[in-house]
Amino acid sequence: MLFDASCFAFFRAAAIRVPAAAHVISAAVLLALLPTALGLGAVGNLPIVNKDIAPDGFTRSTILANGKFPGELIKGYKGNTFKINVQDRLTDTSMLKSTSIHWHGFFQKNSSWADGPAGVTQCPISPGDSFQYEFKVPNQAGTFWYHSHLSTQYCDGLRGPFVVYDPLDPHRLRYEIDDDNTIITLADWYHAPAPTISGIATPDSALINGKGRYNGGPLTPLARINVIKGLRYRFRIISISCDPNFTFSIHGHKMTIIEADGENTKPHEVDSLQIFAGQRYSVIVHANQRIGNYWIRGLPNLGTQGFAGGINSAVLHYIGAGNGEPAVPATEPVSTAPLVETALRPLSNPGAPGLPQPGGADVNLNLEMGFDQPSFSFNINGASFTPPSAPVLLQVLSGAQAAQDLLPAGSVYTLPPNKVVELSIPGGIPGSPHPFHLHGHTFDVVRSAGSTSYNYANPVRRDVVNTGLAGDNTTIRFKTDNAGPWILHCHIDWHLDIGLAVVFAEDTGTIAQSQHPAAWDQLCPKYNSLTEEELGGIVD
Repeated sequence: MLFDASCFAFFRAAAIRVPAAAHVISAAVLLALLPTALGLGAVGNLPIVNKDIAPDGFTRSTILANGKFPGELIKGYKGNTFKINVQDRLTDTSMLKSTSIHWHGFFQKNSSWADGPAGVTQCPISPGDSFQYEFKVPNQAGTFWYHSHLSTQYCDGLRGPFVVYDPLDPHRLRYEIDDDNTIITLADWYHAPAPTISGIATPDSALINGKGRYNGGPLTPLARINVIKGLRYRFRIISISCDPNFTFSIHGHKMTIIEADGENTKPHEVDSLQIFAGQRYSVIVHANQRIGNYWIRGLPNLGTQGFAGGINSAVLHYIGAGNGEPAVPATEPVSTAPLVETALRPLSNPGAPGLPQPGGADVNLNLEMGFDQPSFSFNINGASFTPPSAPVLLQVLSGAQAAQDLLPAGSVYTLPPNKVVELSIPGGIPGSPHPFHLHGHTFDVVRSAGSTSYNYANPVRRDVVNTGLAGDNTTIRFKTDNAGPWILHCHIDWHLDIGLAVVFAEDTGTIAQSQHPAAWDQLCPKYNSLTEEELGGIVD
């Protein structure tokens, strides 16, 4: 039986939209491409469990959201109120047994208590307990993700995609298909539990959509993304990495960027892009090549290099092609049009706040990163961030409002409301390049890594920025229009764990009057009463 593709034009947003001009396709092919019944909606339970998995052929115990890696897809629509009940069912003492979830990229307007970072907006959820996060998403749409924000726990597997669809997406006429199957996650993977790794962590493999191979390991199945020749796809690329950045490409295919970190951009065509931990891009890929199989490549800057034997790779599979891996050698491609961050432009409301000159903000801060070898710790302006036992939010609610009264000492900056803030972050310390993420905001990148020029007219707007190498001075701006204690940190999780962060207590007067659920008050007493065995992360 054959169906004319126009019969299915009613599928929208988180589904498939096939134009009337598309080829007539078989029911079997269509069913293979229709959105699968995957994921969690705006309201639901998210159990956090231990599970043995072998995504690259090596079996290890992990920490997973709903027993999956990547974690359960969460999806909803612009305007939704999300109510996610996180249930801590962790029992493996070789890893942390408590948890805390950050919903990466969401502003959390009037709900800073639900932002997730342990020691900043909450105490962790104790094993055997549950906690419901509730937050509204009135004006945001795009590609997000979620992950543990307790020590290095997400390196043990607790990380997953989160997509908010916009029925009025301004780019919606540029592609036909945008569904669960067009989400692409890039991850580093470690064979040892995170608490047992000391010194410099080196990934054992890279995973694309939760599948990969390690050097010397078995030829495990690679992730496969199916496409129909002639259709245009919105691929949502999410770096759920703990450390490495990835150079991403699809052999023989151009990519048109239309979104960066939940912010729509003007279309910009590239053939490769470098994506740092925590960053996201939506790209349109036209399946206009000969029917066949093509390498999808995600080359990490750390760990095993190259693509021999299918490492660091997945497969773009045209329906109608054989099921084998691409015949094209898995060699590193030559990129002629790589992404340069300064080429990206916001689709709407361009322009950084403040005066169009360096230092032209109300509050100008220079954040000098440092590394102390004897203590093996990072610092910013001389202070190494250690999560306090009383979260910063609790401190403010308890009456502390001045920076000198807030802990950890030297790591908390107070910001007045409705002011323009400019942050300058020189690069080049050990472990560079460091990708920095600001909670509670997106920001305008007025000076990007690798550039000496400033753009105040139409800089890219995002929530994670590469701070570059020696000689770089990455500069960002944002407006303090969202009261809350917002952490700014390196998104290399190993670096955050040894101090590379500060907290901005924004509009402390409003924070002090903010509301939170009664269950939030019980998190700290429960967590602080845990024994060493109940905490987990025990290293023999």
